[in-house]
Amino acid sequence: MSSRHLLTPERDMMMERKVPSLVDMCIQLAVDNIRHLGDVGDTGLDLLERILPHCTVDQLKHIEDSTEERDLSPVTDKLWKKFYERQFGVNSTNLVCERMTQKKVSFKWKLLYEAKLKDLEEAQQKSFDRIKELYKKEDARKQSRQVQITKKVPPSSKKRSFYGGGPGSNISNTKSSLMKKSKLQFLNCHEVKNLAAIKKNGIQKSHGISSASKQGVSSGNGRDSASTSRPIGRRF
Repeated sequence: MSSRHLLTPERDMMMERKVPSLVDMCIQLAVDNIRHLGDVGDTGLDLLERILPHCTVDQLKHIEDSTEERDLSPVTDKLWKKFYERQFGVNSTNLVCERMTQKKVSFKWKLLYEAKLKDLEEAQQKSFDRIKELYKKEDARKQSRQVQITKKVPPSSKKRSFYGGGPGSNISNTKSSLMKKSKLQFLNCHEVKNLAAIKKNGIQKSHGISSASKQGVSSGNGRDSASTSRPIGRRF
């Protein structure tokens, strides 16, 4: 009995911790549906300090842009500073703080975050544009080199037709003309002409000899017939 009485207050405290209050339930409900939050209206800053830290960058920006006629920077400014540090680094965050201290100015971290993000996007776009321009110049240089090479490679039309650079018909025509030319040179040379003259004279001489032999044979036949007609006795 005494031991159970001693444990009762502890159990009562545990029970109190486990049972959420109505406020806690409302806060948890808001956190669970935070992507649907917009204008927070007159919600107390103490409640917003428990709800808004669960927002992403886009969700926090949407809530601030949707809430009209109310400045949420007392709660959101430190959240934007955390986003800035998470996105751009601790060194960049400290540098911004030092510059604002030196110049004795203060800017909201939401504006600093958006300005820094815009600068990075513009710098990235410029870098992309420079890279694109470099690729464009390199492609133009390659194209110009290809054009120069193709201009040097093809021979002229005369050389192609004379040296056989065209189809097979051009080759056969070239060979035929070369054979005709060689044949004419061979027939017109001095030795060939002399051989032709000697051959011609030989043909004429052989023709004359054959004619003379024919005449002799015919005359011989007449003498033989005349001798045969003489009396045999007169020959002895």
